[in-house]
Amino acid sequence: MDLDVFVSTHRAEWNRLDALLRRRRRLTGAEADELVVLYQRTATHLSLIRSSAPDPQLTGRLSGLVARARSTVTGTRRASWRDAVHFLTAGFPAAVYRSRHWWVPTAIVSTIVAALLGWWIGTHPEVQSAIAAPTELRELTRPGGGYETYYSSHPAAAFAAQVWTNNAQAAAMCLVLGIFLGLPVLWILFLNVLNLGVGLGLMSSAGRLDTFLGLLLPHGLLELTAVFVAAGTGLRLGWTVIDPGPRTRRTALAEEGRAAVGMAMGLALVLLVSGAIEGFVTPSGLPTWARISIGIAAELAFLAYVYVLGGRASRTGDTGDLDAAERSARVPTAA
Repeated sequence: MDLDVFVSTHRAEWNRLDALLRRRRRLTGAEADELVVLYQRTATHLSLIRSSAPDPQLTGRLSGLVARARSTVTGTRRASWRDAVHFLTAGFPAAVYRSRHWWVPTAIVSTIVAALLGWWIGTHPEVQSAIAAPTELRELTRPGGGYETYYSSHPAAAFAAQVWTNNAQAAAMCLVLGIFLGLPVLWILFLNVLNLGVGLGLMSSAGRLDTFLGLLLPHGLLELTAVFVAAGTGLRLGWTVIDPGPRTRRTALAEEGRAAVGMAMGLALVLLVSGAIEGFVTPSGLPTWARISIGIAAELAFLAYVYVLGGRASRTGDTGDLDAAERSARVPTAA
């Protein structure tokens, strides 16, 4: 291909496309159609130059032109505060509400398993001995021991930030790894349930279960609910791989995957609240009843948020997925 002849032949089209892009907000209908045609032609020109006569300067110019045109043609726009408000008041709670048939059973089964593990560990001294040496167990469960000092061993702000980071990572892993048929999610969930069961069993065997619950419930109700929501959603995503329903598997995974990513961001905010409670309320000098009351209030507020706002948004058709206009266009459309 003679590059000079090719450039001379098509330079006018490229210049026209550049001019249309500069005034894209004031285009007539005919000019918008012309922009789409020129975008398609220029993309073809770029492909030909790259394959037949690569020229760095010309390739760079056309690449920038095609990128600007694609952004205009596909209607890409910037997120706004209105998007954030919609996400918090409709999109996120609707996604959690739609997943309730997965995360509610996950929460119930996990709680039962944790209670059974706690009973088994608490009533079998040989199991306790397999967990740690007797001296270590006494150090963990005594008044002022490991379970109690854990919540006050670091400055509240730093501890809250650390807890939030760890829990947000666990929730994100549940959501992301769900695509592997949900198997990694089951393992992450089991580790959380096992840790809870060990704490219940060891403290109950020492006659200090009330102290343990007084430390756990203020933040644990909301924290565990967020983990259960993430795990249930991850399992749902894994099941979508197996049974996408009436949708194609690709479409189903795209829709559920986008909703899961949004839920990861929403759950990070929920875990931020539980982390703040764990950092500032759990180790505080407030009476046990007051600390537990704060935890119950936070949990009820979240459930009301999901079932009231989320239920309302779900009934109006919100799924937590991106709006149709924000998804990748299957064919070019003029903005």
